[in-house]
Amino acid sequence: MSLYTDWMEKLEQNDFTVGILGLGYVGLPLAVTFALKNVKVLGFEKSTGKVRDINAGKNYIADVADDDLKKVVSNKHLSATDDFSRLSECDAVLICVPTPLDRFKKPDMSYIESACRSIGNSMRRGMFIALESTTYPTTTENFMLPILEEVSGMKCCEDFFLAYSPERVDPGNKSYKTDNTPKVVGSIGEDAREIALKLYGKAIKQLYPVSSPKAAEMVKILENTYRLVNISLINELALLSGKMGINIWEVIDAAKTKPYGFQAFYPGPGIGGHCIPLDPFYLEYIAKNFNFDLSMIHTAGQINTLMPHRMMNKIMFALNRMGKSVNGSKILFLGIAYKPDIGDSRESPALMVMDEIQRKRGIVLFHDPYIKEAESESGNRYTGKDLSDELVQEVDCVVFSTNHSVFDVNHIVEKASLVVDLRNAVKNVNIENEKVFKL
Repeated sequence: MSLYTDWMEKLEQNDFTVGILGLGYVGLPLAVTFALKNVKVLGFEKSTGKVRDINAGKNYIADVADDDLKKVVSNKHLSATDDFSRLSECDAVLICVPTPLDRFKKPDMSYIESACRSIGNSMRRGMFIALESTTYPTTTENFMLPILEEVSGMKCCEDFFLAYSPERVDPGNKSYKTDNTPKVVGSIGEDAREIALKLYGKAIKQLYPVSSPKAAEMVKILENTYRLVNISLINELALLSGKMGINIWEVIDAAKTKPYGFQAFYPGPGIGGHCIPLDPFYLEYIAKNFNFDLSMIHTAGQINTLMPHRMMNKIMFALNRMGKSVNGSKILFLGIAYKPDIGDSRESPALMVMDEIQRKRGIVLFHDPYIKEAESESGNRYTGKDLSDELVQEVDCVVFSTNHSVFDVNHIVEKASLVVDLRNAVKNVNIENEKVFKL
């Protein structure tokens, strides 16, 4: 019996184990989604605390329903371990590890390399492996494949199968979750393609195959670079509109009445989250290997990088209009998550603005209903404050840095002496313009 035929029988009988490496924002929702479809899932995580929590049915990812996690743990469809030698128990391994940038803004491939070496050391014939982490095109074929073959002593397509399927996680999205978000798959070889489609098809409703892993990798980069370029464009226009006395949100609302040829993007203090701010650097890294200059994407990245500094200038300007300087002023930031109604502060532009204000000797305070503590990229640690009328009245400036829906904007504006609105939170509030400054 061939390895491919063996896989088809396992898939038909639902008799296989999926290992998921990394149980964070991507890995845990994926693990639970498979387990809810009666697939046996073994999760691998270096954090013993997370392993302990999962095996106790304790949830730490907002996009996973508490009851769903408890259900799949109690019925033994999902368990977690920090023993990576147990990868040998898995028929398929899906890699959901971080892909950060190093201090030189180059892709840090150490997590993927470590995952590949762990898999290679425990690989058995017929194993299917897929990378889900965001990365640069050619990673699967030119970086992962040589490591897997070297460590395992096996050959791709003969002894194991390899694919790339980019994660598409949108934290806080109420409509699209792991199971109903279409999934792109690019594999090495036709057998791997068919295994990938049938395997992922156990848990995900719609699949879209592409010709190769590098095509799938480029799909992910395209999706996020598209958003980066358009958000950077609208941020630049927002800054110009502010100088011209034009309300950029009014302009966007009017433009989006056009039924074709326009998609609305909205300005803010910068772009946060793990993907959009980092993807241009992945792409620039690989483009240099082909002597190609990504001038438009590079410029968009620069605009995004400068937005926190420009927002600090906006706050300085507002304080100056009130006869105050940043030095010694108390500034309260409302929301440090990178998007509304989630507890994720990764790459949050709010934290970058807070760092800028602190460097100018301003006194930085924050309140976020979803985040109690945070550490910025600069290493500054911030502890949240309880929101009260006294706190709002005590500070010199209130900054709407994340537009969480739970904020009582009318009440906060009424109590505050000065408001800087970076998110159009104040759009429906009747106020005297003298104390509200908008992006």
